[in-house]
Amino acid sequence: MGHEVLTSQLTVLVVYGAIEAGTTLGRSGSALIEKLRTRGFNVISARSVDDGVSAIRSDPLIGCVIVDADLSESNGAEAVLKAFRARNDRAPAFLFGERSLIPAIPLATLKLADEFVWLTEDTPAFIAGRVEAAVRRYRENLLPPMFASMLAQANMRDYAFGTPGHLGGTAFLKTPVSKVFFDYFGENMFRSDLSIGMAAVGSLLDHSGPIGESEKYAARVFGSHRSYTVTNGTSSSNRIIFMASLTQNDIALCDRNCHKSIEHGLTMTGAIPVFLVPHRNRYGIIGPIYPEDLQPEALRKRIAAHALAGSANSPKPRHTIITNSTYDGLIYNVARVIEIGADAIDRLHFDEAWYAYARFNPLYSKRHAMFGNADEYADGPTLFATHSTHKLLAAFSQASFIHIRDGRDPIEHVRFNESFMMHASTSPFYPIIASNEISAAMMDGASGVALTTESIREAVSFRQTMGRIQRQYAEAGEWFFGTWNAPEVTDPESGQRVAFEEARESLLVTDPECWVLHPGESWHGFEGLEDGYCMLDPIKVTVVSPGIAIDGTFEGHGIPAALISAYLVRHGFEYEKTQDFTILFLFSIGMTKAKWGTLLTTLIKFKDDYDANTPLGVALPDQAAAGGERYHGMGLRDLSDEMFEHYRTSNQMHHLQGAFSSLPASQMTPAEAYRRLVRNEVERVGLDDMAQRIVATSVVPYPPGIPMLMPGESAGAEDGPNIGYLKALRAWDHRFPGFGHETHGVEVKDGEHFIYCLKPSHVANS
Repeated sequence: MGHEVLTSQLTVLVVYGAIEAGTTLGRSGSALIEKLRTRGFNVISARSVDDGVSAIRSDPLIGCVIVDADLSESNGAEAVLKAFRARNDRAPAFLFGERSLIPAIPLATLKLADEFVWLTEDTPAFIAGRVEAAVRRYRENLLPPMFASMLAQANMRDYAFGTPGHLGGTAFLKTPVSKVFFDYFGENMFRSDLSIGMAAVGSLLDHSGPIGESEKYAARVFGSHRSYTVTNGTSSSNRIIFMASLTQNDIALCDRNCHKSIEHGLTMTGAIPVFLVPHRNRYGIIGPIYPEDLQPEALRKRIAAHALAGSANSPKPRHTIITNSTYDGLIYNVARVIEIGADAIDRLHFDEAWYAYARFNPLYSKRHAMFGNADEYADGPTLFATHSTHKLLAAFSQASFIHIRDGRDPIEHVRFNESFMMHASTSPFYPIIASNEISAAMMDGASGVALTTESIREAVSFRQTMGRIQRQYAEAGEWFFGTWNAPEVTDPESGQRVAFEEARESLLVTDPECWVLHPGESWHGFEGLEDGYCMLDPIKVTVVSPGIAIDGTFEGHGIPAALISAYLVRHGFEYEKTQDFTILFLFSIGMTKAKWGTLLTTLIKFKDDYDANTPLGVALPDQAAAGGERYHGMGLRDLSDEMFEHYRTSNQMHHLQGAFSSLPASQMTPAEAYRRLVRNEVERVGLDDMAQRIVATSVVPYPPGIPMLMPGESAGAEDGPNIGYLKALRAWDHRFPGFGHETHGVEVKDGEHFIYCLKPSHVANS
């Protein structure tokens, strides 16, 4: 893609008011538009402020605006320019009008423009040349370094005699099936699949050339001292950091609300995990590790009490990892975490896989690892953040970033890169690298604020609409779903408490106090939490179904989320996570009103089908078929009532709370348990024989998707919470076919559940 192609892709928007076609000004304006089109620009026009602002919001390729300074609406030109600058603070903007207008133009409007042109005094060709020159300067700095180099290399059309073997896609032109493959993805994708030996694009392994410049670019955008592009996901990013920071018998403080990649990092390094347990509320929503549990004295006591700490290299933790945000969207005040940990924590690693957008909106100030100015950070712990840029930003799958701020006990680049090279492919897919860089570019400057604000605004709109509908149903004595957020907020302008659904949208979009888990407020269910320490991320929307009272007891009527989520899948929706009475939806930067509006109407349809007790074969045909005779003659409400009664009598939620609020006894490190697994010193054990057995693999129920048992831990007593919860899941799966749970580490055969455990003889000999 050369400059000519880029020029043709950028659009020029001309916004003008009452310019009559037959006037000198009208003829000059028409001539300018024609000249711009002959120079390769796509030119669109708008005749009003609203039309111009709509064009700006809907067309991301507008790379220049030319605005009539004399728009008839009040502050018309300023409104258009503000809308443009809110999304693009670097593209050129021109004002035009008569010379006599200049003294009357407000200073605020002039500051938003780059140039003022006179349509009737300069020739259309001259003005078009000024516009083209400005756009060219903008265009030359538009693309980030690696992507620009990759485009240039792909378009050289050189003959290649190396790898990859498809040689720019030509190999795929030789058979029918491969030609279909080629046509589906398009030639540009294959020309961008370059060899690692392509010096012009740089090396991912030694961070040289344009790829190295790309990582420096990302470091500036994300606020780190160093950033690293990873092409095989944040699972690898976490493992890279662990292998750079930890070794055999080092102590790692680990958030129990951790991803499976943390277990892998512990297995690879041989580190001793000392787990920190986050709190949960009545719905099973995962909250934060409380501040008192991060105090240096509390950490020392926890380490001293750990069964394996006696073999540690040092009683001081070498590395600490915390998940931010939690899977349910609760986020820490990172500045406060650093303050609490004081000098007890020298390396602090935040797994922010689902939270890469936080730096780019003031709502999240100080609530992400790379907060503030990197140049001003020196005295705190060395900070690590890992971002899945493919999750809630816009990169390709597998794209990830590692961001580092050097503080106490740093790991300089040369040592860190040894671990990086162990996990990085010598044949990376360059489009993944480019998509990572483009995700950073999308967040750079005004566009990052605009995109994240839109995402927050859509989430707020959905929450408020749900609240209004729920209130209308309640006034009629009927049930509906809710969203998990404060039912009331304080409006700082009036000092009054107002219902969430009636609060000003601008307040909810910009004021973090509306989302902080304040002490004494019963809605969040995290008692005794320090004010300001934890906040709910508005874009992670938890929909709550009836069934659980505010004190955590069962209500008289309830609708399990398993039914609702199955209904949503039936109607073409994907959700992030479902628990017993909650469903989590992510409002990423790709969210639109059409998407959440359709979700809303589908939830209303579910209510209608539930209230009408629609036959299960109509409402949920796949589940009805899976159950066979089990569900014969049942309606949606019939099954819901039976499921709810099962919850009330089985203690399933009680076992869940117990299993995830206490830690199993640790008998050996995950690394040692894995060595026993590799040596086949393990056996499959049924749930009924699991008491006090040591598991060889992690046991991870979905939901909630975090480890209940880690390798090397004891399953506990037969009547304990871990075995009790697994048996409760088994009972549910037997009773409700088609609504089974997924539990990693559990093998189901002929209806029985098995887990790999260490053989007793090998445990005795350890």
